[in-house]
Amino acid sequence: MNVLYINLGNREVYQEERKDLFEKYIGGVGVGISLLMENCPKGVDPLSPENPIILSTGPLTGAFPTCTKAVALFKSPLTNELGESYAGGRLGAAMRFSGNMAIVIKGKSDRPVYLSIQNEKVYFKDARSIWGISSAYTVGKILRDVEPAPGRRSIIRIGPAGENLVRYANVNVDTYRHFGRLGLGAVFGSKNLKAIAISGSKDLPMEDKKGYLKAYKELYDVIVNTDSLNKYHDYGTAINVNPLNQIRGLPTRNLKSSTFEYAEYISGEHLAENYMAKHIACTACPVGCIHIATMQIPFARGFEFETKRIPYDYEPIFALGSLLGIPLAEQVLSLIESVDHLGLDAMSTGTTLSWATEAYENHLISKHDTLGIDLAFGNVEAYKKAVQYIVKMPNDFYKALAKGETAAAQKFGGEEYALSLGGLGMAGYHTGRANLIGHIAGPRHGHLDNAGYSLDQKLLKGKLRETEIVSNLLREDYWRCFANSLVICLFAREVYTPERIEKALNSLGIQKEVEEFLGIGKEIFKIKYKFKTREGFNLDAIRIPKRFFETESSQGKLNEIEIKNMLDTYKTEVIKLLE
Repeated sequence: MNVLYINLGNREVYQEERKDLFEKYIGGVGVGISLLMENCPKGVDPLSPENPIILSTGPLTGAFPTCTKAVALFKSPLTNELGESYAGGRLGAAMRFSGNMAIVIKGKSDRPVYLSIQNEKVYFKDARSIWGISSAYTVGKILRDVEPAPGRRSIIRIGPAGENLVRYANVNVDTYRHFGRLGLGAVFGSKNLKAIAISGSKDLPMEDKKGYLKAYKELYDVIVNTDSLNKYHDYGTAINVNPLNQIRGLPTRNLKSSTFEYAEYISGEHLAENYMAKHIACTACPVGCIHIATMQIPFARGFEFETKRIPYDYEPIFALGSLLGIPLAEQVLSLIESVDHLGLDAMSTGTTLSWATEAYENHLISKHDTLGIDLAFGNVEAYKKAVQYIVKMPNDFYKALAKGETAAAQKFGGEEYALSLGGLGMAGYHTGRANLIGHIAGPRHGHLDNAGYSLDQKLLKGKLRETEIVSNLLREDYWRCFANSLVICLFAREVYTPERIEKALNSLGIQKEVEEFLGIGKEIFKIKYKFKTREGFNLDAIRIPKRFFETESSQGKLNEIEIKNMLDTYKTEVIKLLE
């Protein structure tokens, strides 16, 4: 179980076996957060050379279906505490084939560089010729022509947003996947690190071949021969648009509303019927949930068309669609493409632009600030110009937007409708109490920490006391910390039952029993919270914008006192755990 250490400053490279970490935390996020605690100095500036980038994957990656992910851990330049992001594509498998379960990147190069990792060898390659290229997609095309091992290779890279240190810049992974939230792209840019290409030719270890084949077949049969994951293949996460709209859970026009009158026209069903060209799957996944739309865009009036291929999911559709009041699928897709090429996180871009639009409506900012752009809900051309300015940062207004809606609202006003929770913009759900608590208190400030939005939807059919909701969220936090140590794609979380996981691990020579799983997850949760609190996170200091209480959710209007009580309960349980 090797960890590869790379120092960009002095070009030092070495590999170290870390059985201690992998035996205790299995892999993925458990090993990753442990390495972050070891290598990230307390109070470090997220954009300084001392902030490490940790990439980690799990023992099931590349060996079992839908185990496709890699996790990145770092100190976030957006929230100034834990940064944790996941990506599919080929990265996790490429790391496994290279013999590196985790990679630790430190320091800063004196010039733009990209890393070529081929098994245990690391090459530092000059990236000055690709630094400043206007699209992260184009960088990928260039590197594919010069890097070895097509088919077993992963290429991750940043766009102009990362180079310019936009605090919510992402990292593009194999063109159609991303390390999206919390600003990993800016950390890459701060290190003059343009890209990483990883390839390998090593075999995966297998202890019990018969047991492996049996465990694999059982999982594969459930995934392929039942309807458990059909919706992800047929429509992807975009299938969520209409149901959330119907239950008043779809954030619209900066959460002025929780329903969108044009939801049908940006729905997964509409996109699949009218725009979808093909499905793409991550390595070792039979589902094919990555949906690619095609659009023909003219170069100019009367000239030839260029065909664009644009990946879409629910979160970009919400953030760059309903949240900005954009009514047509083609308009949403064109904005997704603009944001993708620049290397911006779609969700944070959406929440930042939606705040800016309402601030413009309320005359907190003017055309002088926007450089003549008439920000208005539904004005997709204005938004496409604005994202270019966010990356270029030509004045104080766009410099503020490049730091996110929290920093911009602190400077210009409108904090009551800046849709940020602990420094991170909201995700695409206004479903009720569990979603709000889960997003605020979950260890990575993410809606996927504990799926509070899913619990809210279940609560539409029944009731739980406030303390029971918190207990459910915490238990899901612990379980997902464990699942993300493997690393399982969460779409298949119900397929990977504890019993099936035990069989899969044992076949690879990892002797863990079902009774241990939740305890491992709880330990990982503890380390995450220790890192967060070490870096200044405090639940008592979280300010919830009034807009979350003003707009009706799926459960009606939320009560501030109830939310405070539930946060207090969550905090009490965390304190007990950390003692």
